[in-house]
Amino acid sequence: MKILIADDHALFRDGLKLTLEQLDEQAHIIQAESYAQAQKQLEENPQIKLVIADLDMPDMGWNEGLSALMQAAPQAHMVVISATEDIKTVRQVMEKGVSGYISKRSDPKIISAALKLVLEGGTYLPPLLLESLGTIKAPAESKNGQLTARQFEVLQYISQGLSNKQIAYEMGVSEATVKLHINAMFKAINATNRTQAVINAQKLGLI
Repeated sequence: MKILIADDHALFRDGLKLTLEQLDEQAHIIQAESYAQAQKQLEENPQIKLVIADLDMPDMGWNEGLSALMQAAPQAHMVVISATEDIKTVRQVMEKGVSGYISKRSDPKIISAALKLVLEGGTYLPPLLLESLGTIKAPAESKNGQLTARQFEVLQYISQGLSNKQIAYEMGVSEATVKLHINAMFKAINATNRTQAVINAQKLGLI
């Protein structure tokens, strides 16, 4: 698997490279030190499957930079790893549909576990985001009736960060069936990605 690490600190890039190589011996790591350089690498290497990007790089703002990377490689999974822990920023980043937001202040074991989850096809939701969701007051009328039992079940697994493969194993069905349930669940609660599904479900009092 080709993986791109974009961060303006070479020492951090090298440390992350070692972590990724321990998780996947077949990983081919490409590095970039700015959003512009990362965008160029994505254009030159369409086989890149995972992008791990720092939020704050000097050449452009994170919103513009992250959007540029996602546009340059719509097929790649995007993970943000940043020292920024402002909950509003974290939520805005996750709502873009990234596969994870990892704090640089996290314990190395947590960073490794989060990257392992993403490499396996899961989504890493940072604890501070889940804690903030817990403070949202659910509306008086829950829309749980909109979901079938199977759709509600996949929602629970998604909220735990499980990949489609893991959900299929837990439910005893094929990955194709899981995808059908997820797409139907997204439509029922007006979500376009896993993070938005968790947020909307929390607002509706479903989880």
